[in-house]
Amino acid sequence: MPTVLRISSFRFHFYSDEGNEPPHIHVATPDGECKFWLEPVRLARNKGVSPHVIRKIEKLIFEHYDYLKEKYNESRNY
Repeated sequence: MPTVLRISSFRFHFYSDEGNEPPHIHVATPDGECKFWLEPVRLARNKGVSPHVIRKIEKLIFEHYDYLKEKYNESRNY
């Protein structure tokens, strides 16, 4: 699971064996993990992350959208 970005206590990463899912990013936090679709940006799954932290993560995804999308596309080319 390559880490593509670290901001504060958030680790943005992909899993390499997810088949044909739409573009997305996983985010590990000290309290849990969530998954966001990238097209459009929206929460796909949440396990243990508070709503307040989810909003922070969503904002970070919008701020780094182009980079995350680029890294997602690169991860699919391997």
